[in-house]
Amino acid sequence: MHIFNGQPSEWDQIISSLPDPHFLQTWEWAQVKAKYGWESMPFIWQSETGNRELIVAAAMILKRTVSFRGMFKLNVLYIPKGPLMDWTDTLLVARVLDDLQAFAKKDKAIFLKIDPDVTLGTGIPGSEDSREDNGGQAVRSELKRRGWSDSSEQIQFRNTVIIDLSATEEEMLARMKQKTRYNIRLAEKKGVTVRAGSVNDLSMLYKMYAETSVRDGFVIRDEEYYQTVWKIFMQSLHGQPSAQPLIAEVNDEPVAAIFLFSFARRAYYVYGMSRGAHREKMPTYLLQWEAMKRAKTAGCVTYDLWGAPDEFNESDSMWGVFRFKEGLGGGVVCTLGAYDYAPNKLLYKLYAEVMPRLLDVMRSRGRERTQQALE
Repeated sequence: MHIFNGQPSEWDQIISSLPDPHFLQTWEWAQVKAKYGWESMPFIWQSETGNRELIVAAAMILKRTVSFRGMFKLNVLYIPKGPLMDWTDTLLVARVLDDLQAFAKKDKAIFLKIDPDVTLGTGIPGSEDSREDNGGQAVRSELKRRGWSDSSEQIQFRNTVIIDLSATEEEMLARMKQKTRYNIRLAEKKGVTVRAGSVNDLSMLYKMYAETSVRDGFVIRDEEYYQTVWKIFMQSLHGQPSAQPLIAEVNDEPVAAIFLFSFARRAYYVYGMSRGAHREKMPTYLLQWEAMKRAKTAGCVTYDLWGAPDEFNESDSMWGVFRFKEGLGGGVVCTLGAYDYAPNKLLYKLYAEVMPRLLDVMRSRGRERTQQALE
């Protein structure tokens, strides 16, 4: 386990060659988090077969210091969508986990959180087309054997919907639900158009996102945070990773938008927003179809629709959004989710009891701030 001392573009190139690379492990995402109190520490593992130049694993560790009543300070560690490696290589997995556990102990961390894209299964659990992934199940068993716990604080979505972009446009349309195809054609017929946005659109897009959050009941951060994320990825000097806003308009009036992120031949639908006006013209359907075509043209082979329910039934708050995503012709992928390694179980228990109450207060204040900003 060695600290990486190269250039930002080298880091992104290294991780793009590892299995299941993710934009949350890029140098750019570390830049975002650095502006909000996180220290970034990029680590690499090299081959032990004599080829010291071959990098076989990597992890961008994010570190934050927290204090309890101002009396003492401790660290929390997080590897978003990592570490990156071949999780079927049991010797490599053991080596990386040994190193990470030793690092967490040495750093006196309350916990180290990981949530790599390790697949547990595909298809809606319990359905006829669902399939378990034996490799992913083995990883979960190994983590539990080592004392890692299934985290009560899931930062990213456990499950998502993935669209295969290697098919032709005709094949992608054919995989969609009939109603989805109809709504795409309806949007085109009703005069909805889609254009690529620019940095000049970002303030307008944040206002639309704030309007969406108030209407749909979810909490967002302040405008500065999103401006930081969007600008860093839109202005990435080496072109990968990248982000592009796509804006749906009716008579030159913006009515809906999404941000299309991409990295290492994978596209991501990360932020979506819309206004109440012209919703009957189905602009969000045309937006997603345009995103799929643009991602395919850019060389992406998959499109991650960023999130699916934990429980696949109508009681889950994401059920309506999932039905929309499912209609686009994607397949469900269930992943490991977040697991925590806690060197000190007592401190971890204390943190786990206090943090949910603190987050509830922060979310309540966030809703109030967003509402006040709109007013």
